Amino acid sequence: MPIDTKTNRREPSPQQNYLSKILTFLFWLLILVNLVLFGEPQHPQVPYSQFMAQVEADKVSRVVISSNQIQYELRSEVIAQVPNKQSPAQPKQIFVTIPVAMDLELPKLLREHKVEFSVSPPSNLNWLAVLLSWIMPPLIFLSIWGWLIGRNQLNGPAALTLGKTKARIYSEGSTGIKFNDVAGVDEAKTELQEIIDFLKYADKYTRLGAKIPKGVLLVGPPGTGKTLLARAIAGEAGVPFFSISGSAFIELFVGLGAARVRDLFEQAKQQAPCIVFIDELDALGRSRVSSGSIAGSNDEREQTLNQLLSELDGFEPNTGVILLAATNRPEVLDPALLRPGRFDRQIVVDRPDKIGREAILRVHARNVSLAQDVDLSKLASRTPGFAGADLANLVNEAALLAARKSHTTVTMTDFNEAIERILTGLEKKSRVLNETEKKTVAYHEVGHALIGALIPGTGTVEKISVVPRGVAALGYTLQLPEEDRFLVTESEIRGRIAALLGGRAAEELIFHEVSTGASDDIQKATDLAERFVTLYGMSQALGPIAFEKAQHRFLEGLSNPQRQVSPTIAETIDREVKDLVDSAHEMALTILGKNQQLLEDTAQKLLAKEVLEGEELRHCLHQVQAPAEVDIWLHTGKLLKSALTAQSKA
Repeated sequence: MPIDTKTNRREPSPQQNYLSKILTFLFWLLILVNLVLFGEPQHPQVPYSQFMAQVEADKVSRVVISSNQIQYELRSEVIAQVPNKQSPAQPKQIFVTIPVAMDLELPKLLREHKVEFSVSPPSNLNWLAVLLSWIMPPLIFLSIWGWLIGRNQLNGPAALTLGKTKARIYSEGSTGIKFNDVAGVDEAKTELQEIIDFLKYADKYTRLGAKIPKGVLLVGPPGTGKTLLARAIAGEAGVPFFSISGSAFIELFVGLGAARVRDLFEQAKQQAPCIVFIDELDALGRSRVSSGSIAGSNDEREQTLNQLLSELDGFEPNTGVILLAATNRPEVLDPALLRPGRFDRQIVVDRPDKIGREAILRVHARNVSLAQDVDLSKLASRTPGFAGADLANLVNEAALLAARKSHTTVTMTDFNEAIERILTGLEKKSRVLNETEKKTVAYHEVGHALIGALIPGTGTVEKISVVPRGVAALGYTLQLPEEDRFLVTESEIRGRIAALLGGRAAEELIFHEVSTGASDDIQKATDLAERFVTLYGMSQALGPIAFEKAQHRFLEGLSNPQRQVSPTIAETIDREVKDLVDSAHEMALTILGKNQQLLEDTAQKLLAKEVLEGEELRHCLHQVQAPAEVDIWLHTGKLLKSALTAQSKA
């Protein structure tokens, strides 16, 4: 099917035009037959008894009898006596009646009253009506069915096109994306520049005997710009670009996916040199060993994968076709797909660093009216861990907030509020807390803040609020990392667990009872403690042994499968996790006990203002005093007995 290079739309094929003409012809033929068969003028219909009474009263002048009805005309003197509702141009009145049964006495009655009567011959079009009633419905159905099937056709005969590819085709350089539109992935752009150079200047490489990689796999977390990078490659190289999702190959019937793979590469070879991009490759290339199918079975996914493997490195060379693919689950792909000769290169498109985040913010802020106080470098520092999609959403949220407030430009305050909205959710001002709940939340959040300000590695406390946000947060403590971190030490993990339990410890210390507000903190602290023991191998009792399998490199929030362990080891794991959480809880109580007056003063300020931030918050947090045993506990995990005894007495 030809492509319109201006709009990137496929032009209708000759088969589709032919089907459209057939449907148009059938439509007008149906209207014509309807006019011929049923286009006779309609006359008033009267009961048969009224007709008989008018005949006996000598009011009827003429009668025409047909097979299914009787038409009759009244005498002129009768029409003159009755007010005529018709126009003067039509003085005759013709009526129609349906006989209840075959009346053999009717001709005799008509002769007695001197009524002119005749019999209407059968219509010559009856056979046409019967014929069309049998032919038209299936003909219309077949035409519509053929037209729907033909919509998926790209080339070839107008036959069944279920095996045709569903790839979207872009003409040369028409993706609308260049490398200038992609930021924060400089290493990946450098790796891919070689492919672009080969597509433009192939002789430089072939003269030395070099061969372009057949396949390039882009791997990385969601939202880092893998698909955008693939479009930029096609835009820079100026070659045709085939784009399709891996799930588009998988169908109910075995063999359709393989047929679509064959059709995709056949079309790509015709337009070589070109780029074929398959997004979400894991939907198609999942490992055949772990697919769960019965050994020796021919399921659809396996047959489609086999065809893809053959096209990449089969008997026939695939010259000029470069396959790009993207996935965030490389660990589930089939090993045969990842070997050299198929996917020769794996390029990691990871979350950007501070410099990359600043460059991404500049790209997305091109068309946004920024105020003079907006510092993109500072925003990049406050958003560690944000991917490209997150930063694009941040800029858009800030612009929406500025428009809602009728600002002429987007200010730094709008960006700060957008960061809070993304991290903690929307403000729920309609959720009104009573005095007891508000007081509990205030002490809870201040407990988090005081321990977070004292423990290193937990981030800088930027804001404390008792305004409900999100789905279930009644308050929040905003802590932002000071820098990008790629490794976390043992002491920092202990400190994070203690900071998570700071809210629970504050409630115990002030109210001598606990609430359900710490449930999410307890869940996070327990998960972190489990990874401390089973995945990171930091437990002194168990040593550097991993009891969990880290299978998800780029997808966060997914549970790792646990290895099979003996009951004794499982009991030891549970005991180590409990000891770690208990010691962190006791350390949180120790810190807050030493700073109890500061805890109460800060909580009262928070209750009065609902939000603490800026210089006022920093002044409060600088007064936190560290107990002597904090440093020992962070590095050894052991609390001094004297500290525990003093805390129990207090």
